[in-house]
Amino acid sequence: MMVLPSTGVVMTELILRRALSFRLIWPAWSAKRALELLLIAMLAPLWGPLLVGLMLAVGRAPFYAQDRVGLHGRLFRMWKLRSMRPGAEGQLAVLLSDPLRRREWIRHGKLARDPRITPLGQWLRRHSLDELPQIWNVIRGDMALVGPRPLLPGEIAREYGAAAARVVSVRPGMTGSWQVSGGMNGRNSLSYAERLRLDLAYARGSTLRSDLMILLRTVGAILRGSGR
Repeated sequence: MMVLPSTGVVMTELILRRALSFRLIWPAWSAKRALELLLIAMLAPLWGPLLVGLMLAVGRAPFYAQDRVGLHGRLFRMWKLRSMRPGAEGQLAVLLSDPLRRREWIRHGKLARDPRITPLGQWLRRHSLDELPQIWNVIRGDMALVGPRPLLPGEIAREYGAAAARVVSVRPGMTGSWQVSGGMNGRNSLSYAERLRLDLAYARGSTLRSDLMILLRTVGAILRGSGR
């Protein structure tokens, strides 16, 4: 299902066709997929018990799912550990009525001091552990271990315009160039526009070698707790 209603039917079909034309050649795609599944299997004794422990710590209804744009513009349900209080989505409009918060949201796509996030949620986000359930999305093939950020349906055409087809020609990732950039301050120091630029650059040219380097740097980012 294509998810770019604001561009109209003709634009939607055009983006889908162009995305299909950017499809990776089979050997490269299959090698990346095989590597992902191998790493997930090898590290299962680490991430499996960790995920169970975090689920118990979060408590009732530990998972949160949201529609995101996947390969070739198709929608999928992306999973996270719940890091916000109940009813958080409905409170966003109230928070953004504050001009300072609104400017911060426009620049970074998030708030440094978001009152909707629980204390445990803040810790999970700093170490990117709220994204651990996305391993299921990778196993299903909705996502990759490394790729562009999974965008909301309303973001892709609005933010990328004509380049949208290129971004959705690869699977979105659990981690990516955006997560390991920004120096010691991590991705928090990047503006929303800078994250878009990094995602587009990844979609235009990535290799297994660059993916492995991003994975290694992601480990450091997780240990430093540079997320938000």
